[in-house]
Amino acid sequence: MPVIKIMDELLANKIAAGEVVEKCASVVKELVENSIDAKSTEIKIELEDAGTRQIKVIDNGKGMDKDDAILAFSRHATSKIKDEDDLYRLTTLGFRGEALASIAAVSKVDLKTCTGEIGTHVIINGGKILEVGLGDARKGTTITVSELFYNTPARLKHMKSLYTELANITDYINKLALSQPNIRFTLKNNDNVILRTDGSGNVLKVIQNIYGTLVARKMIPIKGENPDYEISGYISLPEVHRSSRNNMVIIVNGRVVRNIDINRIINDAYHSYKPDNRYPITVINILVDPSVIDVNIHPTKMDIKFSKMDTLLNLINLTIKAAITDRNLIPEVSIRKEKPKTEELRFSLERHANTPKIEEIPFEETKIPVNESIYEDENNGDIVHEVVMDDEHYQIKEEKKQSMPEMYPVGLVHGTYIIAQNEKGMYIIDQHAAKERCNYEKFKTAMGKPNIASTELLFPITLEFSNEEFIILKENMHILENLKFKIEPFGINSIIIKSHPTWIPKNNEEQTIRKIIEIVINTKKDFDIEKFNEKVAIMMSCKKAIKANTNITLEEMEALITDLRNCKNPFNCPHGRPTMIYYSNYDLEKLFKRSGFDTIK
Repeated sequence: MPVIKIMDELLANKIAAGEVVEKCASVVKELVENSIDAKSTEIKIELEDAGTRQIKVIDNGKGMDKDDAILAFSRHATSKIKDEDDLYRLTTLGFRGEALASIAAVSKVDLKTCTGEIGTHVIINGGKILEVGLGDARKGTTITVSELFYNTPARLKHMKSLYTELANITDYINKLALSQPNIRFTLKNNDNVILRTDGSGNVLKVIQNIYGTLVARKMIPIKGENPDYEISGYISLPEVHRSSRNNMVIIVNGRVVRNIDINRIINDAYHSYKPDNRYPITVINILVDPSVIDVNIHPTKMDIKFSKMDTLLNLINLTIKAAITDRNLIPEVSIRKEKPKTEELRFSLERHANTPKIEEIPFEETKIPVNESIYEDENNGDIVHEVVMDDEHYQIKEEKKQSMPEMYPVGLVHGTYIIAQNEKGMYIIDQHAAKERCNYEKFKTAMGKPNIASTELLFPITLEFSNEEFIILKENMHILENLKFKIEPFGINSIIIKSHPTWIPKNNEEQTIRKIIEIVINTKKDFDIEKFNEKVAIMMSCKKAIKANTNITLEEMEALITDLRNCKNPFNCPHGRPTMIYYSNYDLEKLFKRSGFDTIK
């Protein structure tokens, strides 16, 4: 008697649901992507209890006739691809034909759809069609998913909290809204609006809806292209950053995707402009021929593979660097008038009548005129940085460059902060961070020169290591030799250093050399000379910088400001902290309640 049998279709759909439907956000993702593929211009997502009780998606798309409405819930049924070749030129978000069957297998589904003529109403429970009848004649589709995982208690038991489920849904709808700015999105939970966009096509207005006006005003437009890829979007000024990579949104041909390599190159482009453990807010839209990418590597379709990945990463890196280089990045301290509190909007995530209410106060919406840029900077204007690349070279086009403004020191506070001024306002400079930046660029330049001079040691330095460390060091000894270190083995697991490059700080040679060798040892595999030089330059720049609580003369302040102005990036120390902040004359007067007077008396 045969042991192997073909699974029942309902059982197969439940198993498939384990891959496609992991949480409430998975259901929302699949339903909303279907609405987008149906050419909808308005999509409403209405949740009850963060989607755990009910998820309703309403669109004004093409709709379906009766036969398609029934067939859509069959496994591997789709209108988006017809043969194998279509997999290599996908223009839709969905294509696998698994989502609706998987969702219906683990929930109760109510579908109302119409192509503009006769409407269809389909009711499904646990994957079984219970009723098919006439529905409303409104063009578009309304699909309601209730009691998710009601027939799979093990999955229901492992659902996250209502807060987590709602946060996951909100996060994905935010990203979809950024990827589809021409669509009006409305997201509600228990009849309270969480997100609403106007579908005007203005990405910056969507950023404002999600992050608020203050962040939107500090976003920089970017644009770049090469023979294979075209990128555009917005990146935040280095002073705007978050603790998570989640705000780095990557969109490929309208599809929100995840890619570790792209996230890494975006973060690397901000190197030394922000703290290493913080991440920028970015919305980067990548346009590419569909045949160059592969999205069919995971049921969620969030992961993606690129051909010619190196050229894409290089383009992103150069485009971001072009946008933040030569721009006035001094954080401005703005004094704003407090606004009266608006009436609190309450929305509850009650599962039962006795569940405490969860309340949330939304941001007050700020109206932005259509087609008006929200990013304004009196020093820079609204500049789109454009990078054009071909196989042999790249060109950076920009309308205007801005360097560090002229300023004149007038004093020192707590032996740490230099007070400087010009006709526009007051600057507070962190002397340690400023000197650190000057040292960093000096050391990095010196380390990059092939003809570095070396200094003989009167008393050679002997260093001892563990056997593992010694093996790694011997493998990478050529790196230190290229930097003009003269090193020889000296007994078991020991070396003797007879000379070192001239940029090693005096009176601190042994400690500095130990730190440099530690960097070589800890890097181990995939050693990168550029990253090594970065780490060494940062380490030495900090040690040689002016310490806090150190009083310096006015002449030394002027010299430090001059050196800082000559730096490629005078606005941040190598660790990404700001070197200075700025108070405008207006804000100073406002602090002292003088802004209403015509003159300062």
